[in-house]
Amino acid sequence: MRLTAYVLLADPSFLGASLRAYYHLVDRVVLSYDVTGTSWTGTPLPVDECLAVVDALDSERKCVRAPGSFARLDEHPLDNDTFQRQTALDAASDGADWVLQLDTDEVMLDPSAFRTSIDAAERSGASGLHFPSRWLYSRVAPGRYLEASTRLGRPSASFPGPLAVRAGTRLAHARQADVPLYRVDLRPWNTDPSHRHDEIVHEVVGPDSAVLHFSWVRTPEAMRKKFGWSGHTAHYSRPDVYESWVERSRHPRRTVLTSPWRRRDWFRLVSVPEPPGGEP
Repeated sequence: MRLTAYVLLADPSFLGASLRAYYHLVDRVVLSYDVTGTSWTGTPLPVDECLAVVDALDSERKCVRAPGSFARLDEHPLDNDTFQRQTALDAASDGADWVLQLDTDEVMLDPSAFRTSIDAAERSGASGLHFPSRWLYSRVAPGRYLEASTRLGRPSASFPGPLAVRAGTRLAHARQADVPLYRVDLRPWNTDPSHRHDEIVHEVVGPDSAVLHFSWVRTPEAMRKKFGWSGHTAHYSRPDVYESWVERSRHPRRTVLTSPWRRRDWFRLVSVPEPPGGEP
């Protein structure tokens, strides 16, 4: 089975760690970025810095640059997101069987388990692989993080979209696709509160085999930039979102202790491997 991948170059924070984890699994990586270095919302992006990170680790010359025009400011940012991903996926599908679609702040902890699940998805006839991500909210000390959890502090998966799809897949919204999915979760039942409880789980892996999503693990300056260029800017730009992130990051124990009494936004404190090259 031939695997390829695409990445959207916008944020260098965990790019090196993300790409390095699965580099040996794929034959080619399509590097998608706006030719003007502009985000979906019109803000500047550090594309040159991202390209430098990729060039430094691309020892086998697998990475192919694919610039395009994706900052269509008359379109909704999430429509631009979908458009850019589809363009990159189409390019990565050439000569491939499956295409990985991880964001640059998502780091595989267990690439062999991920590959095994793709093989299982292929045998099952599925067209997409739902593989669990652990959503990290903030770094509170070296190796210590606030992580999204169940209300009672158990590990919780998130599924922003299939992390691998068959070549030629059509995306419906961002990296989501209306295709048969092979679902891997952290327990024999759904652990993502945004999905139905009775979702079928085909395979179970432990938290140490999930993908770490360093979603909001940034310095305050980098976080403000991320909120500005994200497809979810309309929500993230609300002052209370940033203020809550700062407050919870400063008081992680209180955040965890009060989690059971909140209707949503539940967290636990965890120790996880530090990805090399990540934000200090």
